[in-house]
Amino acid sequence: MASRLNPYISFGGDARQAMEFYKEVFGGTLTLNTYGDFGQGGTPDADKIMHGMLETPSGFTLMGADSPPGMEQTTGNNFSVSVSGDDDADLRGYWEKLSAGGSVAVPLDKQMWGDVFGMCTDRFGIPWMVNIVQPQG
Repeated sequence: MASRLNPYISFGGDARQAMEFYKEVFGGTLTLNTYGDFGQGGTPDADKIMHGMLETPSGFTLMGADSPPGMEQTTGNNFSVSVSGDDDADLRGYWEKLSAGGSVAVPLDKQMWGDVFGMCTDRFGIPWMVNIVQPQG
């Protein structure tokens, strides 16, 4: 899998509706995973979107999710740039450079969905997400 760079939008509880709307606009394949899908069943956030991805026939990729519980969501500042793929060395290199001189919100580490993931804000104030897809097995 080649690495990809795309926007990642955070929503305040209406990610499902927004991502379905973008699918109507752009077409393509929409994949939605809830917090309940990843071990938070039976909680008030179980049906909220933990990760959504729209891949369009035009080659666009748009990702989005409801802000995690306890994380403030502010309209206008509710985006990140996502870099993802399976090239561990390249993606760790991007992470090191992007986080240098910035701030780390989520250290680059293995997450509950099995991938290595981190969130940082670079020295220019741009928020980034780096996700290193781990081999299934």
